[in-house]
Amino acid sequence: MGYILLTEDDALLVRLYQEKFKRDGIEVRVAGDGEEALKIVHEECPDLLLLDIMMPKMNGLEVLKKLKAKASTKHIPVIMLSNLSDSKYPLQALELGAVDYMIKVDNPPDVIVAKTKEILAASTRGRDVPKAVSV
Repeated sequence: MGYILLTEDDALLVRLYQEKFKRDGIEVRVAGDGEEALKIVHEECPDLLLLDIMMPKMNGLEVLKKLKAKASTKHIPVIMLSNLSDSKYPLQALELGAVDYMIKVDNPPDVIVAKTKEILAASTRGRDVPKAVSV
């Protein structure tokens, strides 16, 4: 297995997620904004992307739209992370190709790690990744 790319601009959350994933043997790389995430994805092609919506330079929905528009990156599973619970955001994210939308305050890091592992396992076995909204 390669690694997951965490696109998050909150340093405290980044450290928390990194520690949780490290304990489970999953390598995490970090992008602090949407533009950096796109650059890393196109250079290195991670196995999965955890993508916050509210970020500097380019929001997560814009990043998702660009990733799913390219043949070389549209296969990468994307889990959207946000504290935006308005129903329009999960629907928009799923329509754009995200496999899940998780509200950070409602889903502790252990839950997000478990969901990530589940989606990674499905995608590395070549199975379709089921879409779900964890709101």
